[in-house]
Amino acid sequence: MPGEPAHDLAWLRQAIQWAATARARGNRPFGAVIVSAEGLLLAEAYCNTSESGDCTGHAEINALRQLRTPAQLECLAQATLYASAEPCMMCAGAILCSGIRRVVYGVSNDRLRQLCGQRIDAFRSNMAAVELLALAPQPIACVGPLLADEALEPHAGYWGH
Repeated sequence: MPGEPAHDLAWLRQAIQWAATARARGNRPFGAVIVSAEGLLLAEAYCNTSESGDCTGHAEINALRQLRTPAQLECLAQATLYASAEPCMMCAGAILCSGIRRVVYGVSNDRLRQLCGQRIDAFRSNMAAVELLALAPQPIACVGPLLADEALEPHAGYWGH
């Protein structure tokens, strides 16, 4: 995609692969990776809400939970979280609290709301995560939607449409 750094697209594709893994394991198709400013993979995860029975087991939160060392936590202000889809409100809140200052995502919240319909397990707020993240005391850059058609592939047929 013109104008987008190749490394952003490569990491986003890795998040999309985790979304496919989530789907293959019977979970909702979402994935996330967190990458340091130096380009080192810090964490990667998929949504495991069906497997775990934990409604907070979203990909972004599962990735954040992997960060435990002081060095990992200290570098979050310069890190980027790549998400296969625009984070939900819960995940946006966790991102805000984590100190991450950059998010790159695939599918937009609006497109997901159209795709998911009225399923209660797929609730997507009318407020986009980028709107919540814009309220942060420190700026959080939100880049997306990118690679939306690729990011939608793991969703094909999942939501019953």
